[in-house]
Amino acid sequence: MHTTNYFDTLILPSPDCPVEVAGAPKKPGTVAAMQYERLLADPYRFTSDDLQFEIFADRKEMEAEDRGPARMEYFSKGQPCLRSSPLVKTLGWALHHDGEGRVALVDPVSPAFAELMARDDITKRPGLRSKRA
Repeated sequence: MHTTNYFDTLILPSPDCPVEVAGAPKKPGTVAAMQYERLLADPYRFTSDDLQFEIFADRKEMEAEDRGPARMEYFSKGQPCLRSSPLVKTLGWALHHDGEGRVALVDPVSPAFAELMARDDITKRPGLRSKRA
């Protein structure tokens, strides 16, 4: 089974992110908006796998009893990780994955971001570029 989870990792805004200040998605109901709403409301509640599958299932209006088998099928092949999320590629956010793989939004101008950047035990990975270099 494949996973998108990271541990003790800070995903930085993409090098070609078009904004300097992190912002909210403008279109409701998009994957970016759903990720943003959940991570803002419940920091460190979801792993990347949990977040991505829950949004996939909600968008498909999947019944609760169907989610277990569907999750196994969903992760039977590789899925894009949060380094490809619009939150880091175009909206300017960083994403911190703690030691248990749970994710939180981090504003790159916040003291929390500076603290995470200063820690040697946190791996720093850039978000994926939107365009090829």
